[in-house]
Amino acid sequence: MVTFPFSALVGQDDLRLALLLNAVSPTVGGVLVRGEKGTAKSTAVRALAGLLPPVAVVPGCRFSCDPAAPVVHCPDGPHPTSLADGHGAGGVGVSRPARLVELPVGASEDRVTGALDLDRALAEGVTALRPGLLAAAHRGVLYVDEVNLLADHLVDLLLDAAALGVAQVERDGVSVSHPARFWLVGTMNPEEGELRPQLLDRFGLTVQVTASRDPRVRAQVVRRRLTFEADPVGFAAVWAGAEAELAGRIAAAQARLGRVELSDAALDAVAAVCAACDVDGMRADVVLAKTAMARAAWEGRAEVSPDDIRVSARFVLPHRRRRGPFDAPGGDGGALDDTVEEVLRDRVHPGDGPPDGDGPDDSPGGGSPGGGQRWRDDTGGAGGWDGSGVDVPAGGTGDLTGASARAGGESADLSGPAAGGPEGVGPAGSPPPGAALSSAAPAGGGGPAAEAGGPAGMARAAQTAQTHVDGGAARGGGPAPAAGVPGMPFRPRLLSVAGLGAGAAGRRSAARTSRGAVARTGADAPGLHLPATLLAAAPHQHDRGRTGPALVLDPADRRGAHRRGREGNLVLFVVDASGSMAARTRLRRVSTAVLSLLVDAYQRRDRIGMITFRGVGAQVVLAPTSSVEVGAARLVGLRTGGRTPIAAGLECAGVVLRAEARRDPDRRPLLVLVTDGRATAGGDPGAAARGLLRAAGGVAGQGGGARGGAGAAGRVRRGGLASVVVDCETGPVRLGLAGRLAAVLGADLVDLDALPQAGGVPGRVA
Repeated sequence: MVTFPFSALVGQDDLRLALLLNAVSPTVGGVLVRGEKGTAKSTAVRALAGLLPPVAVVPGCRFSCDPAAPVVHCPDGPHPTSLADGHGAGGVGVSRPARLVELPVGASEDRVTGALDLDRALAEGVTALRPGLLAAAHRGVLYVDEVNLLADHLVDLLLDAAALGVAQVERDGVSVSHPARFWLVGTMNPEEGELRPQLLDRFGLTVQVTASRDPRVRAQVVRRRLTFEADPVGFAAVWAGAEAELAGRIAAAQARLGRVELSDAALDAVAAVCAACDVDGMRADVVLAKTAMARAAWEGRAEVSPDDIRVSARFVLPHRRRRGPFDAPGGDGGALDDTVEEVLRDRVHPGDGPPDGDGPDDSPGGGSPGGGQRWRDDTGGAGGWDGSGVDVPAGGTGDLTGASARAGGESADLSGPAAGGPEGVGPAGSPPPGAALSSAAPAGGGGPAAEAGGPAGMARAAQTAQTHVDGGAARGGGPAPAAGVPGMPFRPRLLSVAGLGAGAAGRRSAARTSRGAVARTGADAPGLHLPATLLAAAPHQHDRGRTGPALVLDPADRRGAHRRGREGNLVLFVVDASGSMAARTRLRRVSTAVLSLLVDAYQRRDRIGMITFRGVGAQVVLAPTSSVEVGAARLVGLRTGGRTPIAAGLECAGVVLRAEARRDPDRRPLLVLVTDGRATAGGDPGAAARGLLRAAGGVAGQGGGARGGAGAAGRVRRGGLASVVVDCETGPVRLGLAGRLAAVLGADLVDLDALPQAGGVPGRVA
């Protein structure tokens, strides 16, 4: 299969540079590519594989051991240890292309980690490992498309392997560890949900990509794509020279990397930048230093310059400034650039010019290395640049700005390499490989505005909106008041659906799953549980005439496993936004409680929806989705006031639940009704609750309405609807109307004050 050439990509300078820096220094830790559909994310990643230098391996080793340093405890070992040069002295080592291993979103656990080799176990009676994708990716690239949709148990496997560089296989009687060092590349569309923070932090770099709005660039993309599809082999042949040049530059940068110096001044700047940007942990400092060194090697320099840190920070820091589950990983790219520039300003020699690409000395061989900027002599570092001892490749470092504009089609012929393009521009009007790959635009400058915020940010936005609305109300007009500013979220008690489900993997309710703890084994269970199968066959070996080491099996010996794990649910919030809830203190508490439940749903991998009722009707403010960030944003803009049509809210919930049941019948719903129970408009809420239960197949009024204790969960009434009523009634005199409604629904009743988990306090959610 012919892949689209990397050097033929149009634009996407930050994406190309991030991938190339990882190719130069795999210890940087990989790339997360975030962006909208159709922006060449997957094309760029797959195209990179052909540029990576070949890898020397021990022949016959399924785990790609390095001949120069074979793993002592390799499952395929022991290997010869006399290969000091890494090239297979004595004909032992062989060279193969570097691998790009793709991990499908729907892969099984045994396909990822490896599993018992059933062929050998049944035929030879031995326990042996059949390697998985982690073994295949060792010393290469592991690529996950739509990584944000990866199942949680596979995410956990990747986290363990990425942290240790070793894959541990403990299953089906196999206990084996093998090396699994790879750099991880993931692509994702943020509209489909965000990554778990733990996995997000494992990506060394992050890049935000968008499609160009320049018609010339878009036309160039279409022309090259059509040319490639018409003749893939011919198109690849046209770009073979550019590909070879780029591969050579990667190899040269890898060789140069070990000689790049990170001076004391540069290291001080790295630490100061990370501290000023308020990143979590120390991984950012390490990755920023490695990335800056890789960039210096890529640009042909022997020492890290201020601009190396400036450019690298745009890749390394945005996703590490995330402060909560609802903060956009990109954050504010402009604020990040300003912070980095402020830190570097005090550490750059005062007589130097602007960063790379902006000064008069930005030409091959002109000025000092790194675009004319040097470290100050008084920063504790190794002193200023003197321009000597630097290995600058022929052709210079090239112009590091305006790459997208040049790639926009200054050449009339945009379908193949052009001989007469402007100086510094490579084939077909695009920059030469790597010469213009460091765009001045922020690499991870943040996602859409709708994603920005987090609990603190949403609170500020709500406060601004509230001030504006209050001012309008004081003048005798304006819209209905906005919701109270939410406080910091707390960890709520677990609200779950009773019984066993069979929905998508998650962390809320008990379910029958394909992974998890084995509840029992049996002939009626799906799949193959090998230990149970062998135990079932063992008593019959003499009767079956066994003479060798191999077991004699019969189809009746097969045993499968019933496993029990956790599923994600559809959590539908029905929130009272009427005037009775609009007292500022109560509204703040309710908003904080709903925000806390949203955070909990995010962490438990649920789908969520939100309905509000006020005035004379109900409104679906958030259709069921996995994007909890949108739900939090809708909560901030929630309007309150008017009468209380509880029946309308329940009827609207019934419509939503029926539609979701048709779409995903295996996902069990959990209704969370947040109200004080005082219905002042519309129909009878009790009748609406009974109608909702009948539609769900349940029976009303069977023992519900009791105050929930620790671990309160929604109760399923004969296959009906699991529900929880959060009672928001306050004051010394209480009517208990929410409790009556909970009794009709057969729901658990939880006081608003009792919603936090026992011992939990408001604050950051872990």
